[in-house]
Amino acid sequence: MSKVTNGNMVSVHYKGTLNDGSQFDSSYDRGEPITFEVGAGKMIPGFEQNILGMKVGEEKQFTLAPADAYGLRDPEAVQEVPKQMFPQDFAFEVGGHVQGEQDGNPLFAKILSEQDETVTLDFNHPMAGQDLTFNIEVVTINEEDG
Repeated sequence: MSKVTNGNMVSVHYKGTLNDGSQFDSSYDRGEPITFEVGAGKMIPGFEQNILGMKVGEEKQFTLAPADAYGLRDPEAVQEVPKQMFPQDFAFEVGGHVQGEQDGNPLFAKILSEQDETVTLDFNHPMAGQDLTFNIEVVTINEEDG
């Protein structure tokens, strides 16, 4: 029976929880596993590291520190931005999210506060700075041909 190695296309069911036990995501709830190429950098680093060597049907639980997941929170990623950078009819909602683009790259931020002329945005990933616990199950392993 083959084991997961870099270059494999794998399908994995998972449930992710935070330290307080709250669930942040689950492929089980969607009824469909995620499929990705191991080693291609599409998943958070710790997730890929923990799946290496697993077999089809094998289950595992692991907890990732922020450095192995979405990184630490960066205080410099919280910025005050002029409201004039948004459409005139934009409805600012504290706690809401905005998205945009800079130099062809997508930007996502949470609105922390609104002032008369500016808005304070947090560009950190919502999961930055948090330990993430995953329960995973390998559903399929497809080895590269050739």
